[in-house]
Amino acid sequence: MNSFLGTYECKVDSKGRLMIPTSLKKQLGDLEAGFVLKRSVFQPCLELYPVAEWNKVMAKINKLNRFVKKNNDFIRAFTAGVKMVEIDATGRLLIPKDLVQFSRIEKDIVLSSAVNIIEIWDKNLYENAVEGAMVDFADLAEEVMGNQNDEVDGIS
Repeated sequence: MNSFLGTYECKVDSKGRLMIPTSLKKQLGDLEAGFVLKRSVFQPCLELYPVAEWNKVMAKINKLNRFVKKNNDFIRAFTAGVKMVEIDATGRLLIPKDLVQFSRIEKDIVLSSAVNIIEIWDKNLYENAVEGAMVDFADLAEEVMGNQNDEVDGIS
């Protein structure tokens, strides 16, 4: 599994193209394999998946029984707006217009590592989301990580 690191501020042009920062591009690995870009489930941002990571997610989704309506509804909503994208020879990524509209991207954006994917945010929305999460972060950290009794990779 890839594990990305860093937060990067960039600009997107009027056509929806952004230049991937060099240090992030190095982390992305095999650029020729391509990427999947989709709407986030919980936030007004986009998620950029390396194809290998996307295939792992789809393997789980493919196990859902499509004759159960809520499963079918979930699959439809989860894959709404999904696009295959590439990073071109100059290091640019084109965000399709429908995804620009969904994520309310204007000009200044943030690329934020989220373990095995990259989130793409409008800068103002990102700052608001981070600021809002910090208010309750101590409680959230305790709830999510506080019950882990074993030391995991240096985190205790």
